[in-house]
Amino acid sequence: MIEKSNAPSPILICVAAVILNLVASFAARHFDLPLYLDTGGTIFIAMLSGYVPGIVVGFATNFLNSFADESEMYYCTISIAVAIYTTFLARRGFFQKFTKTLLAIPALALIATLCTELIENFLFRTGVEALSALGTNFATIFLRELIDKGLIVLLMFAVVKVLPQPIKDAFRGLGRKQAPLSDEMHRAVFKRKCPMTSLRTKILLILMLSSLFIAASIASISYRIFEQAATAVQVKIADGLAMIAANEINPAQVDAYLNGVADYAEVEKSFLTIKNSNPDVKSLRVEKFTADGGRSVLNGDINSPPSDNVLPYLDDLTAGKTIAPIISDETLTLYKPVYDAAGKPQCYVVIDMSLSLLSDYGRAFTAKVLALFSGCFVFVFVIGLRFVENNVILPINTMSYCAENFAYDSNEICAQNVEQIKQLDIHTGDEIENLYVALTKTTQDVLTYFEKLRRAKKQVAEMDKLAHRDSLTGIKNKAAYDETTSRLDEKISAGGADFCIVMVDVNFLKKVNDTYGHERGNEYLLNASRLICAVFGEEHVYRIGGDEFVVIIEGEKVSLCKYFAEQFKAEMARKNANTLLEPWEKVSAAIGVSYYQAGVDKTADEVFKRADKEMYENKIAMKAQRTD
Repeated sequence: MIEKSNAPSPILICVAAVILNLVASFAARHFDLPLYLDTGGTIFIAMLSGYVPGIVVGFATNFLNSFADESEMYYCTISIAVAIYTTFLARRGFFQKFTKTLLAIPALALIATLCTELIENFLFRTGVEALSALGTNFATIFLRELIDKGLIVLLMFAVVKVLPQPIKDAFRGLGRKQAPLSDEMHRAVFKRKCPMTSLRTKILLILMLSSLFIAASIASISYRIFEQAATAVQVKIADGLAMIAANEINPAQVDAYLNGVADYAEVEKSFLTIKNSNPDVKSLRVEKFTADGGRSVLNGDINSPPSDNVLPYLDDLTAGKTIAPIISDETLTLYKPVYDAAGKPQCYVVIDMSLSLLSDYGRAFTAKVLALFSGCFVFVFVIGLRFVENNVILPINTMSYCAENFAYDSNEICAQNVEQIKQLDIHTGDEIENLYVALTKTTQDVLTYFEKLRRAKKQVAEMDKLAHRDSLTGIKNKAAYDETTSRLDEKISAGGADFCIVMVDVNFLKKVNDTYGHERGNEYLLNASRLICAVFGEEHVYRIGGDEFVVIIEGEKVSLCKYFAEQFKAEMARKNANTLLEPWEKVSAAIGVSYYQAGVDKTADEVFKRADKEMYENKIAMKAQRTD
């Protein structure tokens, strides 16, 4: 397997495909083979890459071949049709299996045969001849195309099968101005719907209409130029023949010819010779115009009457003036004045030239222009469409997809979305790239903002924690207690309160401070806090004063509050009975418990006051029991 970096450039492979077409077609002509062999590279590239590269290779082949034989350009339509058909089948997996590949060959040969028949009959034959020749060589051409396309398709099928995967992958991204998309993103991007009409459709219409307009204009102008040039040639021919005929007439004998006195048999014979020298000459005659009208002096075609289309120019002809050639009903009529020795016009040599062949040539010319245009139109159209697709539509749709699916659920997801946009690597080198850079910067700024916001929230949370935590014990402080009681007051007002308050007041703190110092006093408070938290749960405990702690229990645990209080007293007694502990390691505290009474208590403070009162009663009782 070749590394991607070592794989040949797709452009070089396309150039090699064109060279293959040129060499193979030259060999077929040189050795007089009954084959064309000029579409091998086209079919190979179409199988591998798609419509545009295949069409480009086919068009380039005919264009370069036209330097040796200009008629090759007319056949570019066949190469383009072969490329389109091959790509159509390749995208539907026909060339993945040998049996399907065989099935594709007859249809490909039929397409090539039909195109060849139309081109050869209407470009190189005229009128009825072209129509009558249709189908006469169909079987021969089809057999030739079947063998030619069959050999090429099977050979290219084998080459594509053994082609390394990196080269195939490189062709898929040919012309793309961004990184390859995942299959999921590719499907989503190309299935996106627009509110009205997609940019692809608009550009498609603009390209098509502008191309058709340019082609129609060029074809029309070209035909007019051709028609005028061809008519000018016919006028020159007619003028030359009329001049030769005029030299055969003796101007002094014109009246004698008219009156039948002079014999004009020799002149008539000369006229017939001149007429028969050119198949386009319909008639050759001599006419004289006077105030009474025109009269036929002699006529090379004895049965041809004088022309009636001269009536609008009768005054000029009577005056002996030269008039412009007259064209009507595919006939060119030219009046050549015959002058006597004094320079006075005596008569006119009139020649009628058929323009029917000119019409046939015009139709052939139009067919050639259409043949050339059809190939050039498809070539320019697909190149323009691919350029717009790769440089405008795909980048915009991809950015739109990424922006639309940009998620702000978490910093991690946001970072993944930013990375996805960065990986697009759009590099069109124009305003689209500027837009991509702006989108990338915006999303990166959003990520940075969210990161700063996250840090700020964390800092606020930490500050809030510090503001609601006691600096010595680490449990919740008076501010947190006040927020909790405010919340309980709201529940009382709403009729959904269920809680109890335990008041704990630590004894002997001043004595420990005075006897052992404030550090020991702090340790004494910490030991008391740890015991309260161990029994009641740290989440319920608040330090609201120097030696005062409050426990607030809500919900299902309210019924266990008396048990917790008894357990706390038992733990204090156990610690105080331990002679190994230092005074500051023991705990002595008075405790009071009060339950919220619905319909009686209006605020949490009323429950607290009852617990505080019970605590003082417990403190008095403990003092009465002391012996120290």
